[in-house]
Amino acid sequence: MNDYPREQFTAHDKMLPFQGAEAIDAACLECFPYEYHGTPHGATMEIVTTTNEFTSVCPFSGLPDFAEVTIAYVPDARCLELRSLKYYLLSYRDVGIWYEHLVNHMLEDLVVACAPLRMTIRIACNARGGLNSTVTASYDRATMGPVEKWTRKN
Repeated sequence: MNDYPREQFTAHDKMLPFQGAEAIDAACLECFPYEYHGTPHGATMEIVTTTNEFTSVCPFSGLPDFAEVTIAYVPDARCLELRSLKYYLLSYRDVGIWYEHLVNHMLEDLVVACAPLRMTIRIACNARGGLNSTVTASYDRATMGPVEKWTRKN
């Protein structure tokens, strides 16, 4: 039997302050022209960018959430510039958002920015309560049409 009262380990209605999705800075995303746009080999090249330094916050408690983010895409005419992508990812660090919403929000922002042929975003969340979660969202222009047709932002 432990000597600590049970109520010592409850949240006591505590919540850390956080920002909403409006704080996500998609305007900082920049692209550069892809020289091999329109070539057979250029249309099959895939760019994969991974970071394990991603953080956002739990929209319930405001406590930080940590994840590995993998962005894989086949560019069309533009490639994402990595410095601007880093700033974009950092803009999530004080945002309270569910991972299931985050992955779709990120997909829409990045597809709007670079208009790729295909893109998949995978967010592997660090364990919480012993549970690991991975959420994935994908875009494929051939089956989904141009970004203007499917994003909530248009």
